[in-house]
Amino acid sequence: MDSRRTNQMPTEPGILAFHERCEAFYPADAVNACIGQQRQWYDALCAEFDTPSPEGLTRRDELVAGRIAIRRYRPVEIATGTRIFYIHGGGFVLGSLESHDAICAELAHGARAELISVDYRLAPEHVWPAALDDCFAVLESLLADGRPLVAVGDSAGGNLAAGIVLKAKAEGLAGIVGQVLIYPGLGGDLVSGSYAEMAAAPGLSTKDVAYYREMLKAPADDPFAYPLKAPDLSGLPSAYITGACFDPLRDDARTYAARLALAGVDVTYREEPQMIHAWLRARHMSPGAREGFAHLVHGVARLVGTA
Repeated sequence: MDSRRTNQMPTEPGILAFHERCEAFYPADAVNACIGQQRQWYDALCAEFDTPSPEGLTRRDELVAGRIAIRRYRPVEIATGTRIFYIHGGGFVLGSLESHDAICAELAHGARAELISVDYRLAPEHVWPAALDDCFAVLESLLADGRPLVAVGDSAGGNLAAGIVLKAKAEGLAGIVGQVLIYPGLGGDLVSGSYAEMAAAPGLSTKDVAYYREMLKAPADDPFAYPLKAPDLSGLPSAYITGACFDPLRDDARTYAARLALAGVDVTYREEPQMIHAWLRARHMSPGAREGFAHLVHGVARLVGTA
């Protein structure tokens, strides 16, 4: 292992064990396989990290606009009328209601709020703006009853969460009271900063990011697709943003948080010093991920009003 690669690896044993366990299900070169194989591997990986559901929590599956599947999570204790709208990651190519089910259940339970997740259309079968359109349609449906919500997403879902928040502002849609972006991909340049420094980081490489962008086929100048391209971030809802040190997307999170703060938005930014991309799944086997998840839950709880 050369020194450059060594510098791209964390030292916490728990997160290293997590990464090794992940690669047993989802190989580092998975993007070279066909889409069907990638999804089979990803589904198996997600199932490997399933956890028991919090006691008393209920789920209900529904359709929005007759075609977009959503899942409602209601913990045994709900302490607010504000809801969480969760958008899963997976590079716009992978993921489903099932892939992030345990994460959603624990987040709803911890924040003591109803959570709704969405099964948006995936690339390459459905390129831009299908995913954003699905998420925005669900957003409009949820806000139609006048109750506020916090938009939350991880990775590609963080991109979509930021995108629908920007689109809601542009269209004058009120009711989003917070945004939570978890190691989001927001449209960095792929050649500088963490994209160069962490190009071969465990769990996600810069080449992987480029591959997922190619699958999505979003216009390079569209701020809803690449929120870092948005010229004005003022007037956006309060944000909790968390990045991972060993992640090519790290500087997207850093830069967006800084730009939000400069625009006068209330922002909490936290960077997990020993974490890699997708560390949410490691919350029950890595001390750093466990701590990061606890801070995430608290950040969401503060935005929905239960902290």
